[in-house]
Amino acid sequence: MFIRKQYGIIRDHDLRSPVVLLGYIGLTLLCVFFVVVAFGPILWLFFASFKDIREFVREPTFLPRSFDLGKFVKTWNDLKFVRYYRNSLISVTGCVISAVFFNGLLAYALSKVRPRGAKLVFSLVLWSLLIPPTTSIVPLFMNIVRLGMVGTFFPIWFSFGANAFYVILFKNFFDTIPQSLIEASRLDGCNELQIFQKVVLPLSRPIVMVVVIYAVNAAWSDFLLPYLVLTNSGLETVMVRLFQFRGSYTTEVDILRAIVFAVIPPVVLFVLFQKQITEMAAHSGIKG
Repeated sequence: MFIRKQYGIIRDHDLRSPVVLLGYIGLTLLCVFFVVVAFGPILWLFFASFKDIREFVREPTFLPRSFDLGKFVKTWNDLKFVRYYRNSLISVTGCVISAVFFNGLLAYALSKVRPRGAKLVFSLVLWSLLIPPTTSIVPLFMNIVRLGMVGTFFPIWFSFGANAFYVILFKNFFDTIPQSLIEASRLDGCNELQIFQKVVLPLSRPIVMVVVIYAVNAAWSDFLLPYLVLTNSGLETVMVRLFQFRGSYTTEVDILRAIVFAVIPPVVLFVLFQKQITEMAAHSGIKG
């Protein structure tokens, strides 16, 4: 059995040309440079967090003298980081549920129910992508204050339930589901909410996973709205507490270790779902 070799842009015999070889070496060095620029700060953060304060303020060195995990345990206990992890977990869970249910429900209505004015609503959803989110933070916060939701997770959860990007992702996927399947479910006596929960969502696991990954990453790293809503409430998330560490009696090394604690979940998320994230970026045409 013969196996056909898959070639890239540059084949082996192309490297015999000095011009192609020089370009190949230059491109390789450029890729190495970008890798160093991208991962260099992360590696420095990781290694610097193992230093004590005396070693940190001396001459800068890349590697610490020792890799003592006890320093991380001490910082974790001293800063009571488990509380902020718990708060972030509660916030992320609510944001994910809200992002999937409310955005998916609106997308289902626009894709399958198609009430009068559905095209206008979808056009407004598309146009809302052009509005910077920070421009609406003042009226949003005023409404939160009037509703008495300051010091609760509900404003953060509801904000993820009104995301134009998630609506577009859901609608584009729902458009591929045969309309005959929806009609058959209606003939069986299911209402629209039952069809959405029992028929559409089970068939939409790929796009649900995409939205969940996006929502988890966005909710974990969200800072502005949680800072405005949760400050001094005892419900501060990890990102809010990192900002508050600036004025507290913590050393620079403690803050570095706290940053390491904060970046662990996104890194683990990327490692576990790297394939889905890259496919999602290629499919949606959006990088980053």
